Amino acid sequence: MKTSQMKPSRLVMALLAAGAIGGAGATAVIGGVSMAAGAPAVSAPFQAASQSTLPNFAQITRDYGPAVVNISVSGTRKVSADDGDPFAQFFGQFPGGRGQMPSREVPMRGEGSGFIVNSDGIILTNAHVVQDAKEVTVKLTDRREFKAKVLGSDPQTDVAVIKIDARNLPTVKVGDVGQLQVGEWVLAIGSPYGLENTATAGIVSAKGRSLPDDTSVPFIQTDVAVNPGNSGGPLFNDRGEVVGINSQIYSRTGGFQGLSFSIPIDVAYKIKDQILEHGKVQHARLGVTVQEVNQDLADSFKLDSPSGALVSSVEKGSAAAKAGLQPGDVVRQIDGKTIVSSGDLASTITLASPGEKIKLDIWRNGAHKELVATLGGIPADKAQASAGDQEVQRGQLGLALRPLSPQEQQAAGAEGLLIERSAGPAAKAGIEPGDVLLSLNGVPVHNIGQVKEALSKAGKTVALLVQRGEDKIFVPVQIG
Repeated sequence: MKTSQMKPSRLVMALLAAGAIGGAGATAVIGGVSMAAGAPAVSAPFQAASQSTLPNFAQITRDYGPAVVNISVSGTRKVSADDGDPFAQFFGQFPGGRGQMPSREVPMRGEGSGFIVNSDGIILTNAHVVQDAKEVTVKLTDRREFKAKVLGSDPQTDVAVIKIDARNLPTVKVGDVGQLQVGEWVLAIGSPYGLENTATAGIVSAKGRSLPDDTSVPFIQTDVAVNPGNSGGPLFNDRGEVVGINSQIYSRTGGFQGLSFSIPIDVAYKIKDQILEHGKVQHARLGVTVQEVNQDLADSFKLDSPSGALVSSVEKGSAAAKAGLQPGDVVRQIDGKTIVSSGDLASTITLASPGEKIKLDIWRNGAHKELVATLGGIPADKAQASAGDQEVQRGQLGLALRPLSPQEQQAAGAEGLLIERSAGPAAKAGIEPGDVLLSLNGVPVHNIGQVKEALSKAGKTVALLVQRGEDKIFVPVQIG
């Protein structure tokens, strides 16, 4: 819910997480134009239109629809419980707090989609579809059902591999994402809202799209109608080849609004191969913090265009430090691939392998320079800590917070805490994910400890100063 004083400045990203019956076909009708009596017929434009053909989506659906499956999951999810800590009503467990919060498990059910890539039962889907699942059931178009085993999942790219005990299953064909063009027709088949084997079509809107909350994947953007339940389903090109896995949408309502995002199939297959071979996924790490290059920065660094990834910090002992990268360097290319934005660098590095050598073309002090870096890996304990930090600090106030990264601080022009999730009283008051919490009852907050201290002195209402885009506003939140 939004307050009338607060103007929404961005769409809320809704991860598709569930499943759905019926197929949809597409037909095209070309109409004629009536002419005045005696006037010569102008037929060339009409003939050109009539000679053009749409993809045969009906044939693609008949041929490859049977390889698309419905996935239903059930399990439990842990939620924090109040153990008497007075701050549990606000945020729940704080890192470094007084012991562990007791937790309880609540039932969880969901649905999604997937597609068979091997006739012996290997299926690709989204990691968020099978997250926390104790039982996974796969339903084929012939109505047979199988219990599935999750072989592995990678939350960073949102790809999971599951397997059912079956043979001689129909499979999809895999296409070349590199040949996919903006404006090309594409088809999605999945289970929106539980409606199994539903087909929807559209065009490719963009390629290599970096999303604000996910810089690990160069998404394919489409205007194909994708809704909750399409998650994990295939995106076909006009030749019936899978080019992506439908994963996310941008929406104000949680439903389709014309912006759908798919994981490129080459990315998904790289993750699949690692899971099948090693049972886990390893991502590479360079060890830098980067930010976007705007026109002012480009002018300051004497760049010919506002592109590249500006290095704002280098971690000691990292692959970047060993290669000689410095703050102020602008990465323009990696192995000959142009880096247009900071998201391009992040996705390129994340999808590389630890130990891989890359050649960096950088801009330093007004001149080009080449460096070679041997990529490191992400330590398991660091990855687990990062995931854990996102799950804590959640309670009856309804906020999940984390510190701003250096590039986020520069973009916001302020120090504070990023609001990752908003629910309960905070959401009711109009606080949204993506807002930056600057102060609480007039006290600036830069870390969780300061929030805790400010809450200890608060009454039944707290005044949160938040920044949304360029606007700052105090929002009263009832917590008593």
